[in-house]
Amino acid sequence: MLCGIIADICSPVPAMNIDTRIKFRHLLCFLEIARQRSFAKAADTLAVSQPAISKTLKELEEILEASLFERGKSGVSLTAAGVAFMRYAGPCVQALRDGVNSLREGEHEAGQVRVGVLSTVESLLIPEVVRRLHERHAALVVSVATGPGAYLLSQLRVGELDLVIGRMTDSPDIQGLIFEHLYSESMTLVARPGHPLLDAGESVMGRLGDYPLVLPTAGTTIRKHADSLFVQCGVTPSRQRLETLSPALSRRYVLCSDALWVAPQDAVCLDVQRGELIELQLHVREPGGSVGICRNGALGLPLAAERFCEALREVAHGYREGVFP
Repeated sequence: MLCGIIADICSPVPAMNIDTRIKFRHLLCFLEIARQRSFAKAADTLAVSQPAISKTLKELEEILEASLFERGKSGVSLTAAGVAFMRYAGPCVQALRDGVNSLREGEHEAGQVRVGVLSTVESLLIPEVVRRLHERHAALVVSVATGPGAYLLSQLRVGELDLVIGRMTDSPDIQGLIFEHLYSESMTLVARPGHPLLDAGESVMGRLGDYPLVLPTAGTTIRKHADSLFVQCGVTPSRQRLETLSPALSRRYVLCSDALWVAPQDAVCLDVQRGELIELQLHVREPGGSVGICRNGALGLPLAAERFCEALREVAHGYREGVFP
């Protein structure tokens, strides 16, 4: 399989020559540089010297007769040839890893799905999906990674993740990946019970800027939607801000202060239902964007990932119908 795929990329070099010259270490080196966007970080991760990394990459580029990376002030980035080679190198390495893992005692029986989850769907959507999966399958491992969307999508590209779940359609990093829409989610503004603004009546809009804000990290897709909410309200946001993608930190800070949290509905709907957070009535609604499943079309989904998607679609259907777990 590896021989045939690499031969397709590197034609007209004979497949027999490619099979003997390209080694597993070449592919690992290439993928780690692409993941880290740094020769030094890639060397540290692979526990080799930086000159060794550079030498290995040079060997690969000479075999392929193509430059795979561009060097810049902010690090290294893939060339067009590098992007094309990534489509095949990542799946090849991951397929070999899966093959080895499948033969380890017990692992081939259980099955595993590796999912990247954006923080906005972490606390409500995913627990219900995992609960349903574990009810149906006696042996199934769900491995969840969290972090910024750009990082998770980069892991998806190189085969380290099977799926990424969340709101990411506005991200440039989604280009070349397959996105499946599940449901649309709006933004809301919440505060602790007893917050002074809850009794502000019609003056609530004019006083929003008087209190600290909890916002998603600057530069993220969800931050754009949060900023849009204030634009629609015609309000200048407070200069006192906590910027974070952590729902746990946001929730705790809001509950112990007068801060206002610009949050996606997913992150706070259970708190609002239980009365632990109160939604301010602003009479405007920011759409918030599309929540869905992102996958790498160059990789076939393992059975465990297919099962995960089935359960996820079921839960998402309930959301669209207004049914929450």
